[in-house]
Amino acid sequence: MARQLRFTGTDSEVDGCPALHMDEGTGEIIVQGRPVTDPGDLAQLQYFGPDDAAVAVPRELLVNWGPKEMERVPELVDRDIFRCLFKTFEHTAWRLETRRGYASDRQDPDFQEFLVTGSSPCDPNEPWFVNIKAQTEAGKRVGRVRVADNPPSVEQLFLLDYARHNAAVGEDMRYLWREDADRATLPAEDFWIFDSRTVALLHFDDEDNMLDIELITEPAEVVRYAIIRDAAMHHAIPYDQFAAQVAATE
Repeated sequence: MARQLRFTGTDSEVDGCPALHMDEGTGEIIVQGRPVTDPGDLAQLQYFGPDDAAVAVPRELLVNWGPKEMERVPELVDRDIFRCLFKTFEHTAWRLETRRGYASDRQDPDFQEFLVTGSSPCDPNEPWFVNIKAQTEAGKRVGRVRVADNPPSVEQLFLLDYARHNAAVGEDMRYLWREDADRATLPAEDFWIFDSRTVALLHFDDEDNMLDIELITEPAEVVRYAIIRDAAMHHAIPYDQFAAQVAATE
């Protein structure tokens, strides 16, 4: 069975080689680089077996992208600290949403209204909207990419309808079909990234309840999430265009 490999990083600005990947199952690091084939070079390698392969990579690749710890100890924060991030970020706040639904949405009276009428109401005086409007009017950028199934779940249709309220206060709301997200190798993770410096990784249980919030500040990991953000933004389309695609399939 094929390994489940996660791209870690590269110092290359051209073709992506050399690069590092990590085996999600074993934690092994896969080094991609220029093969060492000269017999004189290979003869100098100690403990080099007949089935081994050698590659040459710059020292900087391992320094910049190699794991810094055998096991990362998660830094978990409470919801009050998490909420503060939306008031203290300096430039950008961006989220990737990948789940079929969220328990918090199903408990929202707006969701119940959507089930009855097909349209979600909105209170513009909710703290979220008041804060985001203030942040975007100050010149900061807030955005999301949501991954949706085909056909979308009821919860995803609710959020698609609700996206107009987010957009009204300045959020850049975009969507991506799940098959396109898979082709772009986007991970099934939910996270916010603030100022390309801090990641808030959201953990959920099987019933879509958010369990905890993990803050990540290790530079190599933050860059990985920034790469995910850039890929998602490249492939995603504005929410209203996506809504038109969904309507055309109904």
